Amino acid sequence: MITDSHCHLDYSNLYNNLEEILKRAKSNNVEKLLTICTTLESFEKIKLIIKNHHNIFGTFGIHPHETQKHKNVNSSFILNTVKENNKIVGVGETGLDFYYNHSDKETQKKSFSQHISAAQELDIPVIVHSRNAEKETFDMIKCEKRNSNLKVLLHCFTGSKDFAKKLLDLNCYISLSGIITFKNSLELIETASIIPNDKLLIETDSPYLAPIPFRGKCNEPAYLKYIAIKLAQIKKISEKEIMINTSNNFLKIFNLK
Repeated sequence: MITDSHCHLDYSNLYNNLEEILKRAKSNNVEKLLTICTTLESFEKIKLIIKNHHNIFGTFGIHPHETQKHKNVNSSFILNTVKENNKIVGVGETGLDFYYNHSDKETQKKSFSQHISAAQELDIPVIVHSRNAEKETFDMIKCEKRNSNLKVLLHCFTGSKDFAKKLLDLNCYISLSGIITFKNSLELIETASIIPNDKLLIETDSPYLAPIPFRGKCNEPAYLKYIAIKLAQIKKISEKEIMINTSNNFLKIFNLK
């Protein structure tokens, strides 16, 4: 069995065909899924999904792209929202995206800080998105992790090897997506090879980033096995070992059984 640690089942191209999507996931040995919140609107769908499916868990958070529209979502708001549902097991996705800058940098930083604060108080992981913001992301995590047991998961990691090493020094977990199957991802593949097996998770980030041989098509959790196969090749261990390790790491960081 295998675990998709990051997908967006609320997005219309998955949500509108959810039962078939989940049936295909099950037939491809995807046992558990974590569907990730990006807006207040997305959270309403996530609550329905996790209520109706015992093997799907959710998060609450505001994506960095959306922070300009959600300035009212502070630490207290997050705390109160998460406490209402015991299947909400993480805070995020949050973080910094200075590639598109759909929200200004200071608004993103303030939101990220509020998410981190809530995750610390709730004692659940914060799921971090970082693009073109390695230094700022690391500095904020390092500052907030000082004198705390903050749990951090970097999702869809595409950063440098140096960034990965710094995150690992802070005891962060790192999740890899279908990008590792792309032919031009040589640097990322090299970075993946040095991440310890006990700090690795895998994800589809569906409906985005479908792995080869489905690149360019709508991604879905059933395709997670292709990421596991590629990671097994990179790490030079069996596919079964990758599946067991990444699933166990998911259970550990999210404190699930």
